[in-house]
Amino acid sequence: MPEQDANNPVRWRHSTKTKFEFQFGYSRAIRHGNIIRVAGTAGLDENGTPLSGGVVDQTQRALQIIKTAIEDLGGRIEDTIMTRVYVADTASIESVAVVHGEFFRNILPATTIVQVNFIDARIQVEIEAEAVYGGADAKKPA
Repeated sequence: MPEQDANNPVRWRHSTKTKFEFQFGYSRAIRHGNIIRVAGTAGLDENGTPLSGGVVDQTQRALQIIKTAIEDLGGRIEDTIMTRVYVADTASIESVAVVHGEFFRNILPATTIVQVNFIDARIQVEIEAEAVYGGADAKKPA
């Protein structure tokens, strides 16, 4: 259930209640007006531990967490306009791309993929997303 910001009535927050959100002082996702932004999301289990099944399992889990966050804030996964994918190992890009493609093939958001060093070496992939609440502008480009 999203939580409305007491100081800003057009801002809503989604939390997965992980220790990291509390520790670092952030929300998993925010809807401010018609923009939804989902923070970097790793494939973690309910206890905040990275899934041990590999990059495919972690990617699927991260995308499911993102989908849940967007939906909790009133959006639809089809409203996604941008994803940013961070991988620990460039050798895993193809596997991540397959899962990302299965998830977004009919949506085709703008996407960036970058290699990084994660703080926790068990994390193999992390994904951010942006969506437009209520869908994209209905007007067609001129």
